[in-house]
Amino acid sequence: MKSIHKLTFAVIGCALLAPAFAQDDQMIEEVIVTAQRRAESVQEVPIAVSAYSDEQLRTLQVTEGLDMTRLVPNLMGSNNTGLGSANVYSLRALNNTESIPTFDPPVGSYIDDVFISRQNANNYALFDIDRIEVLRGPQGTLFGRNTTGGAVNVILKKPAEEFGGYVELGFGRFSQVRFRGSVDLPVQDNLLVKLSAYAIDDDGFVENRTTDEDGINYEKNVGVRAAVRWLGEVVTWDAAVSYVDQEHANLLNFNDPDTDDRYTLTGLRSDAPPAWAVPISGAKAGKPLGNWVNSLSIYSNIEAETPFGTLNFITGQRFLDHDFTLDFLNTPIPTGGFTIANEGEHDQFTQEIKLTGSTDNGMLDYVAGLFYIREENETDFADIIFGFILRDRVLFNDTDALAAYVQVDYNATEKLTLTGGVRWTDETKDVGYSANPGWPTGFNSSDIAALGYPLEQNSKISTPRLALEYDVNDDLMLYASATRGFKSGGWNARGAAASFIEVFGPEKVWSYELGMRSDWLDGRVRLNVTAYSADVTDFQLPSAVYDASGVPTFNTRNYASLENQGVEVELTAALIDGLTVFVNLGTQDAEYAELNPSIVRQQDQCNADLAAGIAYTATPFCGAGVVNHLGQIADPVRSPEYTLTAGAIYDIPIADGWELTPSAYVYQLGKHSVGSSGTPNALNDGYSVITAAVTLRNLDQNWSISAECQNCSDREQGTSFFIGLYLQDPRTWTVNFRKDF
Repeated sequence: MKSIHKLTFAVIGCALLAPAFAQDDQMIEEVIVTAQRRAESVQEVPIAVSAYSDEQLRTLQVTEGLDMTRLVPNLMGSNNTGLGSANVYSLRALNNTESIPTFDPPVGSYIDDVFISRQNANNYALFDIDRIEVLRGPQGTLFGRNTTGGAVNVILKKPAEEFGGYVELGFGRFSQVRFRGSVDLPVQDNLLVKLSAYAIDDDGFVENRTTDEDGINYEKNVGVRAAVRWLGEVVTWDAAVSYVDQEHANLLNFNDPDTDDRYTLTGLRSDAPPAWAVPISGAKAGKPLGNWVNSLSIYSNIEAETPFGTLNFITGQRFLDHDFTLDFLNTPIPTGGFTIANEGEHDQFTQEIKLTGSTDNGMLDYVAGLFYIREENETDFADIIFGFILRDRVLFNDTDALAAYVQVDYNATEKLTLTGGVRWTDETKDVGYSANPGWPTGFNSSDIAALGYPLEQNSKISTPRLALEYDVNDDLMLYASATRGFKSGGWNARGAAASFIEVFGPEKVWSYELGMRSDWLDGRVRLNVTAYSADVTDFQLPSAVYDASGVPTFNTRNYASLENQGVEVELTAALIDGLTVFVNLGTQDAEYAELNPSIVRQQDQCNADLAAGIAYTATPFCGAGVVNHLGQIADPVRSPEYTLTAGAIYDIPIADGWELTPSAYVYQLGKHSVGSSGTPNALNDGYSVITAAVTLRNLDQNWSISAECQNCSDREQGTSFFIGLYLQDPRTWTVNFRKDF
């Protein structure tokens, strides 16, 4: 870690020298965030938050949720195994790769402050965005459950008071065509409408050398949104409805060293369903190779000004259907090797009542509210090995959670603010099973209950936050905070028998931060630094153990604690007229602690086998769970020692009304493992990814044309491991035309 600490000090040192180079007419854009559930400048928030505006996102080629992960310290992300529609976010070493709905991710996803509970479709395309806020560390007080790692909040643009909009058309590698557009239509002075849409279509970048099909891992993605804003004297009502239809698989594929092409070997076809050796039940039996998601979302926010403050009634309704047929063993037989066929329906309703205000003398600022979520999931899924059924069942699981929260800022002096808050959550989750007819050895809910495993879990927990903020002057703020968060418990829902449907309890975390938010030289240099220490108890530790036939048994339990410390630095500087440079650095040192005795016994047995000359691949105790091939406890998965992003944007006037903007940044990760067992095939030495673009703008006519590339050096990135190593997308390039009106 010594080299990482040197790098941290070097970045801070550059920040302190940067003002000597800045010019008088350059200022860094101010971004307003709602990290404390009220509008504030990002520089005034005593929380580790990274925020990017719409213009910044477009310049940096952030067009989907996954793109954003390359910009935030100690955040890494990738598609889930098999699912191009799903993102795995790992923030400060907390992550979850399981998409089945008895598991919850530790990094919460939000759109307009509405929680998105399922990660099956959180890699949404970004269009008509106002800003993205990434809150690092637990957000249990104001955002609630399932934010032990942090929260990603996407804020969409509201309808404008004047007619206007934009249209964007792009063409790129792999025959990609993409469209984005939006129009504001003021109907009356107090009734505003916005219509938005996008479409993405490409031919895919993987060839199937078994079936001679091209275009595997293609993307077809269409979305529409209609938003309405009604402005009254006391009440403002924002409402929106959106629909997304997405086809995007992330099938295991390999890079051919001779041709540099990507290929797969599965015998599944994308144009016809498999001819199963033994029929499986339900509509999932007729699905070919692929991954399909469609969702309908309804949003309403009624905001009223009252004598006590601003009162919001925020309602969200989401209907999500998710189907896929994927081969995870990549075997060239017509039914695939280890295939999962899935048909899922996931419905969610949320209601929040929030009051935000201040006392007349300005001494107290407060936010308080009530929150309710109801989630209903039905998942019909089968596991097939070489065409024969291993298991075929329907999973039912529901969640009901009610929470009350309050946070008060006491402005003791003009410079000193004390913050105290707490959230109380009462959560109930239940689970049930029904074996499909084609699985005669299957189990039902009664079989699980007969073993003494509960079919219902209830958690009542308080998650407080304490913070101290001191404004040294208008441009320098220091803070210290202690925050608690928790992630819901669940069940090992993929178990092959009733005895495997074990329960794991809630995961809890205390995080302690020291932070500095600063602007220098009249806002032309910005330096934000956060040091943190996190202690995670009852850590939900996932593992996959393989039986003698090579079939995985999935298991997650509260096997350990996790400790993590690190530093996060965000530096932005306007060095000369038109030039902005930025460096974002995150360091972390994560390790497991307080291991369950069963883990210690496994480690002892592994070391005994290794001492006896048994290869780690021949013993079930090594390279499984969190015991690596050397008999050591593996490092926490997806916890690189550092993440580093460095780049520049340069606006160059080239003639009257014309501007040329080259931009580029490098995202680099340190060594890490993408598999919980830390075996050699899941170890990653780290890599660097380059993103670059050049844009020509006609400022008078409000149009631009740009040439862009992502993963410009075509770097092979191993991002997840399940039976095989999954690679992120190869180099892509796009030429875009945009017209604002």
